[in-house]
Amino acid sequence: MSTLKSRVLPDYAIEIKGLNKTYAGNSIQPPKEALIDINLKIPRGSFFGLLGPNGAGKSTIINIMAGLVIKSSGEVKVWDYEIEKEMRQARSSIGVVPQELNIDPFFTPREVLETQAGLYGVPKSERRTDEILTAVRLLDKADSYARSLSGGMRRRMLVAKAMVHSPPVLVLDEPTAGVDVELRQQLWSYIRELREHGTTILLTTHYLEEAEELCDQIAIIDNGRLVTSQKTEDLLQSLDTKELIVTVDTPLTKIPEKLTKFNVELIKNNKLVFRVAPTKVPVENIMDAVRAAGYKIVDLTTKESDLEDIFLLMTSNNKEGKNIPIKA
Repeated sequence: MSTLKSRVLPDYAIEIKGLNKTYAGNSIQPPKEALIDINLKIPRGSFFGLLGPNGAGKSTIINIMAGLVIKSSGEVKVWDYEIEKEMRQARSSIGVVPQELNIDPFFTPREVLETQAGLYGVPKSERRTDEILTAVRLLDKADSYARSLSGGMRRRMLVAKAMVHSPPVLVLDEPTAGVDVELRQQLWSYIRELREHGTTILLTTHYLEEAEELCDQIAIIDNGRLVTSQKTEDLLQSLDTKELIVTVDTPLTKIPEKLTKFNVELIKNNKLVFRVAPTKVPVENIMDAVRAAGYKIVDLTTKESDLEDIFLLMTSNNKEGKNIPIKA
């Protein structure tokens, strides 16, 4: 982009220091603290997930970065540009795909992209309208009114609209809400290509399996506070729990006395579910204990903790707005 001055590529695509946002109260409602002392660094070139319940503050952070909401205090940099002191450069460095399908129904996809490119000052000779429409699989609908497009097509058009000025940072705010599985896969295929070419992706989503699969780092926000920010792999490993489902050869009516020292539950008549911390209770110990109780193991399955387990644990324990460590 011509609006971005030449400089050394920053280590962090987004830097947030001591960010606070308080919405003014009125005669009916008191002031609302939407963000409280948020500190966050998003590495350049990363696929970063920002997760949290509805009303946690995710959209407020995005709107502040995009210049749509004025922060109360703190510092926010996009591509090393301070969002207020270097407003033009900061806004040219970011593309935002909002939750809402905010598209003029009487514009065609081609007109939407051309208009957006004009607003960002992209010369006609440098516009990539057909290339972007092809990438999001909308070239065959380039001259159709937006009102005639399906919800999934409109969602992809929002992604295309956010990319017309080739921003180095792309923010996706619930991009696959209401999109079917096939279109979701197509969308992620394109987003992965952008990431491979150096675009930094910031994703908010309620599909935790998406975040677990796509993101290499995840931050969780709740009640306006940052609860944690870790590499996805470290975050998944930090919840030290595992379910071990043991099927024995003999029907049971209750948990054998020799196994009551474990956190165990009897399901059906011959299945025992052990919930253990693998770092403290090796699987071999449980198997040995089952055999010592006089039972033969005929089947064994395990269930590792996933992102949903961690998300539910951290947000349910964060009612008072505290940073909750998962594992010491």
